[in-house]
Amino acid sequence: MNQIVAIMAGNVWKVIVSVGENIEKGQDVVILESMKMEIPIAAEASGIVKEIHVREGDFVNEGDILLEFE
Repeated sequence: MNQIVAIMAGNVWKVIVSVGENIEKGQDVVILESMKMEIPIAAEASGIVKEIHVREGDFVNEGDILLEFE
């Protein structure tokens, strides 16, 4: 199973995908907010979302798992 992790610390502003959804490489899946900037997090590979580990409003640190897909 593949994982998408936070590239920096920040708040989860928006979760764009849902469990069971097909995602494509390069597709934005989560948007983080840090220092009043919105930082889109993109999938590094294509697959199907299996589990989302965060909710909108959660705080994440760099390296935290945002979601898993296969």
